[in-house]
Parts: sequence; structure tokens; C-alpha cells
Amino acid sequence: MNNKAVIVNTGVICNIGNDTQQCFQSLQSQNAALHFPKHLSTFWKETFPVGEVDQSNTQLAERAGVSPLWPRTALLSTCAAQEALTPISNTALLNETGFFSANTVGGIDLTENIFAALLENKEAGKNHQFIHHECGAVTELVATHFGLGGFCTTISTACSSSANSIMMAAQMIEDGLLRCAVAGGTDALSRFTLNGFNTLMIVDKELCQPFDKHRRGLNLGEGAAYLLIMSEALADELQLQKIAFVSGYANANDAYHQTASSPEGAGNQLAMRNALVRAGLQPEDISYINAHGTGTPNNDSAECAAIQNVFETACPPFSSTKSYTGHTLAASGAVEAVFSTLSLKHDMIFPNLRHREAMDDVHITPVTHLQTSAGLKHVLSNSFGFGGNCSSLIFSKIKV
Repeated sequence: MNNKAVIVNTGVICNIGNDTQQCFQSLQSQNAALHFPKHLSTFWKETFPVGEVDQSNTQLAERAGVSPLWPRTALLSTCAAQEALTPISNTALLNETGFFSANTVGGIDLTENIFAALLENKEAGKNHQFIHHECGAVTELVATHFGLGGFCTTISTACSSSANSIMMAAQMIEDGLLRCAVAGGTDALSRFTLNGFNTLMIVDKELCQPFDKHRRGLNLGEGAAYLLIMSEALADELQLQKIAFVSGYANANDAYHQTASSPEGAGNQLAMRNALVRAGLQPEDISYINAHGTGTPNNDSAECAAIQNVFETACPPFSSTKSYTGHTLAASGAVEAVFSTLSLKHDMIFPNLRHREAMDDVHITPVTHLQTSAGLKHVLSNSFGFGGNCSSLIFSKIKV
């Protein structure tokens, strides 16, 4: 049996689109929907632009067909997973399908709304909203809703979380432990995350400029994205269209700092090199890099240094699609995985928006204009998180 992990569908919701097709249209038209928050109630609502999904919790719940009392993280997750699962209607197959879902904030959006009341009245602690606070509760809500009865797990490794979900799902399929999986992640904006990143002084008051000399920091975003991954044998059996192979992946950690990458991007380098080895590819085989590219001084310099070291004179085109979405935290690896499959499918490289001037400490610059007919074969997607948790995924075009 052929256990190669193949992507047969995707689902995504973020600030630039409510599904995969809408996101593709926004990427093509270079529409970055970054603006001051409408649904997030925060002291900073007129200070920091964010990548907010333009739907209330009630609207998301109606679309998903679930309770509006669910955390926003779970609501976003349900909407994206619903799209990803479109090709599957067989109850028996759903019951054996694994669910690998990442998040970092859990139900904090509900918890922080009743925290003040809890301080005044401990009886408020009996409020049912607390039962969905932890990260794992979000995964369980969505898995139960869709009847996903296979291996189910929650991954929370900061910004690399959903990349690691995809990696784990692909590996279990290759090892014959699963035939089918939904893998990705979700995160919602919250006061907790916005205040936390602001405390680190890495949030931009303007629209972010990844890989630009004058970059100031990141814009936070929210969303969810999932890949429907199967063994190639199952995809053939079900006669489903194959989008791309998950051909390479790796996770590494240089343990340099709690929130910063090492200047030379040691963990970044190791993740990219090992992903290439897993895929059986050489650096020159990579057609495009969907970079982590947060827009912070440290991250962008470290990632470029790592890319230069790994690819040397064969550096492929690269760009950061966080210039569209902002940094969606645990969802970012999966959101950018979906964008990577769109690049492969349509032979397009989406531009790095708002790049004006090259960085002084590196000699490479991102793609700044939409490139079509790019002839892409292999796309590398980077997700580098706090605590040095670095992951790289490689998606490869299906040979016809």
C-alpha cells in the first residue's frame, strides 16, 4: 500500500477570506485587510491594526451550526474544518479520521470577559464558559461536532503549532497508523495576546513590513486553517483530486532564548535542512519559500541569515504572507500551508506587501510583485516559534 501523505482539500478562514477561494482572490488582488479591531474589545482598539475576521461570534456560530457560547477559537476552527472535510460524508470514514489541531489561547476570549466578575463574586466561577478554557477543550469540541473518531490531539508550540500538527499527521499516515487526517490549527484575537505581545514591544502601530529595513514589529491576526490529508492509496480509492504531497518536514530547537531566534538562525537552518533531507531534495529544488516573516527585527534577520546559509547562491524567491493576514499565531503554519498549496496549484508567488528598502545585514530581498507562471514544483513553508521551536514543511506538486 502507498502511504505517501497527500493533500486532497483545504479549509481556511482569516481576515482576507472566509474560505480558500476568497483567500486566493485576496492574495491575487494584494488585498491586506489589516485594520483596527471591530469585534475585539480592547484598550488598544485605536492603536494597533490587526487581522480580524469580520464576523461576530454569533455570526460564526450560525455559519458553523454550533453554540454561540463556544470560544471564538473553536468557532473559527469549526468553520475551517467544515470546508476541509467537504469531500468526506461517509460516517465510517469520519469515525477513523484523525484530528490534529493546534491553538495557543484556548477559550481565553470568554475567560477574560468574566474575569472581573469572578474577582467580585467567586460564584461566577461556576459559569459554564470556564469548561472550554484550556487548549484541548477547543479540539474536543470540534472533533466531537464532526464525529472525528480517529487519533485526536492538541499541539501548542507557539507559532509553529499548526505546522507541527501537519507534520505529525503526515508522519502517522506514512507510518500506516492512519489513513486520513484533518490537520492544522486555530487562534482568536484576545486582550491576553495583544497585551502580551505589546509588553514584548514587538507590535506595530502601522501595517507591518516584513523583511524591510525599517520594519517595526508584527500585526496580530486570527483565523483557522486545516488540510485534509490522506494516504495516496485512500485518495485513489475514493477518486479524489490530489492537490499536493506533504513531501518533507522537520522540527528543531536551538534553545537560544524564550522569545528570540539566534542571530544566525541555527534552529531555522536545522529545520530547513532536515525537511530537505526528508523530502529527498536539494536546496536548488525549492521553487519558493513562504517565509515565517513576522516583521520583527530579530525574526526577519535570523530567518534571512538562515536562508542564506542553507541555500547559498541558489536562494529561491521568498515572501511573507503575514503582510496580508498578520501573525495568526498557532494558526499561521496551517494558513500559510494552504497558501503554499495555492501557490503550487496556480503557479503563483504572492508578493511581500509594503516592502520598501532592503535590510542592511543580509543580501537577499523578498518578492514584491505577484509572479504568475512561476513553474513551481516544491514550496517550503517556515514556521518559527517562541522558545526556539522551529518547523519547516515542504509541499510538492503532483506529477501528472
